[in-house]
Amino acid sequence: MARIRLESLRHSYRDHPREQEPADWALRGLDLEWADGGAFALLGPSGCGKTTLLNLISGLLRPTQGRIRFDERDVTTLEPGARNIAQVFQFPVVYDTMSVFDNLAFPLRNRGVAEAEVKARVDEIAAMLDLSAALPNRASGLTADGKQKISLGRGLVRSDVAAILFDEPLTVIDPHLKWRLRSKLKELHQRVRRTMIYVTHDQTEALTFADQVVVMFDGQVVQSGTPVELFERPAHTFVGHFIGSPGMNLLPCEIDGAGVPRFAGHAVATASTALEAARGKKLELGVRPEFVRFAPAGGAGIPVQVERASDIGRFRIVDARCGEHLITLLVAEGQPVPEGAGLLAFDAQRTRVYADGWAV
Repeated sequence: MARIRLESLRHSYRDHPREQEPADWALRGLDLEWADGGAFALLGPSGCGKTTLLNLISGLLRPTQGRIRFDERDVTTLEPGARNIAQVFQFPVVYDTMSVFDNLAFPLRNRGVAEAEVKARVDEIAAMLDLSAALPNRASGLTADGKQKISLGRGLVRSDVAAILFDEPLTVIDPHLKWRLRSKLKELHQRVRRTMIYVTHDQTEALTFADQVVVMFDGQVVQSGTPVELFERPAHTFVGHFIGSPGMNLLPCEIDGAGVPRFAGHAVATASTALEAARGKKLELGVRPEFVRFAPAGGAGIPVQVERASDIGRFRIVDARCGEHLITLLVAEGQPVPEGAGLLAFDAQRTRVYADGWAV
């Protein structure tokens, strides 16, 4: 296992990238550190740089600039075989003509491990993955999730790896099986405590697997934190939009002469401070639908017209309009939703001001 540190990491697929041209860079400068034995996720949309970063860590790519360290060892220029990592890819790599046992044993036998130890390790990992009964069978007869279990098992079977890297490993799995494999992977991490880095564009996969999630956008890290931190305190409007369903409400605002944020002419209390420094920038209020509620009639609040309410079981998703701006809120089962006109109130401690996308 290893602590992984990325120092001023930049990468371009161009031969001569221009220093000050963001479009020339797939990764635009990363400084990250992941603790030994942790579970981490790289989360973001397609094209944001997740797989590029994973391939830099594994050694399939060499960074244009910056350093990669495993503990205190500089591995920046080392080939993949010298980094002592295991990688599980999006599409399962399985030797169909071999048995399940031989597939799982392959990484150990390839390193000259004694056969008695090979059997013990394969039996242990197969039991963790519910593959024990299939060990004598040829891998060609397995379903897609069974083959991906083999890929996971080959990553886990070695006890000497510095890290295990997963590149969207559940993409080809049927939706009703994803929850089972995701839960199994989380359980396996808790048992083996290896450093694991999981790449995905699926927020559910990232938030349920990882202790720390790195959210990427346009070749940059916009926030790194626990699932709770990302949900309750988004550092960037992209995090608020990308994480959560529905995503965070973003509403244009201005700072009045007294330094108070105003939306549609209404003063809004927020958790943001030092707002004077934000003047002159693009200002937005950010508040998640979970932290918006209907205020009592005749009380204080932002006047809105209720447009629609969608019942999703324990909650209703309600869309309300203030002028040209739509505000979404979640209303718990059994709570009233006014017809037509209503008043909205925001939880001040969960409402923030964003300047040019970044939390003030």
